[in-house]
Amino acid sequence: MSETRENIFLFVPNIIGYARIILAIVSFYYMPTHCGFACICYITSALLDAIDGHAARYFNQSTKFGAMLDQLTDRAGTAGLLMTLATFYPKYTFWFQISMIIDITCHWIFLHASILQGKTSHKFIDMSENPIMHVYYTNKTVLFCMCAGNEAFYAALYVSYFYTGLTIFGIGIFPMIAVLSAPVALVKTLISVLHAIVASINLATIDNQERAAIAAKQSN
Repeated sequence: MSETRENIFLFVPNIIGYARIILAIVSFYYMPTHCGFACICYITSALLDAIDGHAARYFNQSTKFGAMLDQLTDRAGTAGLLMTLATFYPKYTFWFQISMIIDITCHWIFLHASILQGKTSHKFIDMSENPIMHVYYTNKTVLFCMCAGNEAFYAALYVSYFYTGLTIFGIGIFPMIAVLSAPVALVKTLISVLHAIVASINLATIDNQERAAIAAKQSN
């Protein structure tokens, strides 16, 4: 019998992913000049991030390609926004660069370490065993608030360049949102660094396991 091949690229969640990419690119183009339209495109792209996950489960179309596409779109979206912020606030370019580097590299190494861990039987460090990190991994409300707070910080900085918004106690609403959400963004960044540290330790564990196996084979 011939095996039926599905067209992974046309799965519903992946089509949603392509739409996210298009919206992100459009938002990048208009970010320097058209705040409102850029925000609509960027926020819509971000909201579709939640929808594609539900679509993947509903249609039973969860794929490795889709997960990678989703991850890359998230990282690219944040990177594009940070590049714009660096042009708006050149004094803080260094910190935007650091934020971008941490976001991309930490997610990259954690993702690849997770993939490699699936191919071995060695015991690895599992951050979900920590009570605090367990809440982060299992409580969707906490995870949503962390992600939303992080996005709110950068989005508020972006909008503040154009508008201060309604003034409360002498402070514009958008600068206020940036200040209030800054601690959340900082905590999420620290968690990303922790992910990278643990992933690095787990990769070293894989290296030691493989080197021991090679040494054992050579000694026989």
